[in-house]
Amino acid sequence: MDRRDFFRFGARKATETVVRGADALAKKKASRWLRPPYALDELEFLLACTRCGECIAACPHQVIFPLSTRLGAQVAATPALDLLRKGCHLCEDWPCVMACEPGALKRPSPEEEDADTPPALPRLARASIDERRCLPYSGPECGACDSVCPVPGALVWEQWKPRIDTERCTGCALCREACITEPKAIDIRSLTAV
Repeated sequence: MDRRDFFRFGARKATETVVRGADALAKKKASRWLRPPYALDELEFLLACTRCGECIAACPHQVIFPLSTRLGAQVAATPALDLLRKGCHLCEDWPCVMACEPGALKRPSPEEEDADTPPALPRLARASIDERRCLPYSGPECGACDSVCPVPGALVWEQWKPRIDTERCTGCALCREACITEPKAIDIRSLTAV
């Protein structure tokens, strides 16, 4: 290895280390909020998002909002989902994604999808049921969550009690929005939260 190759190798390794560190930091911070459907990985998302607000304006259900400057300049005004108050309706035409010109929200291309299966829905969050608050676990029937779940098989009923199939559930939070208990019996967390 000559001197030039040595320095190229060293510069490349240093760059990779910095990018890995920035990516890890971005992912750690991102566990505090939920990005809109089809968002790129957090670091790529932050680099691509122009904070134009077009995806926020395009959401017909007003589920997307801009993050506050209190969370830091890197994420200020970037879009996030307010799934603790409203559910994402997984719109068929994905207006938020279509409005994103920079490509920070990007559906898989047709070449990336299997032609024999319907397109996969994006994973937004992780939903879980708090059995201490869920009415069917204490006796009375309910089913409010079942009536709004847009994903077949995401909510499974066993002995009149709901269970979330984590392989199918997108974390859209429509079940949480429909939940009649206060506090809500359905918890929504970031996919990166521990």
